[in-house]
Amino acid sequence: MAKLWKSGRGKLGFMLPLLGSWSAEAKSEMGPLRCARTFERVLNGSYVRLDARWTFGTKPPDCSDDAPKKSGPYQELALIGVGADGKVGFWSFTSDGKNSQGTLADATDVHPEAIGFEAQMPAGYARMVYRPDTEGGFFWVVESKTQKGWRRFTEHHYRRVEEAPAAS
Repeated sequence: MAKLWKSGRGKLGFMLPLLGSWSAEAKSEMGPLRCARTFERVLNGSYVRLDARWTFGTKPPDCSDDAPKKSGPYQELALIGVGADGKVGFWSFTSDGKNSQGTLADATDVHPEAIGFEAQMPAGYARMVYRPDTEGGFFWVVESKTQKGWRRFTEHHYRRVEEAPAAS
């Protein structure tokens, strides 16, 4: 099987395929949703920052606040980097006031090139996995740990957001 993702250098080089802006649309219990994710190197490349914005209902993520909507956006800010123990981990903060942290984990049971993170959450042990698609995008899944293995409860398909050319 040909590799779909190319890693970069250093302990965070595995994040290279995810750098940039991405968008997904999906169905949820709260209705249709749009999620925009941006991964970028920050703090001289010591960390990768994830900015995620989930919009439920009819309001696209880039519209003014007075546009019709069913509920406001849910936002996440996360940093991925090397912790004091020398292991790669993440620190996540969300607009509902919650936060979590976890570590890089093997997710090759999902896909040979998958990038996975695991964390102990209030509702139990969970993991999120990024795996490449064959068209340059990726799938993002969230799973909970059960006695029988992993139970998937969220899956989104992300496509790269092309940046508009600069005006001359």
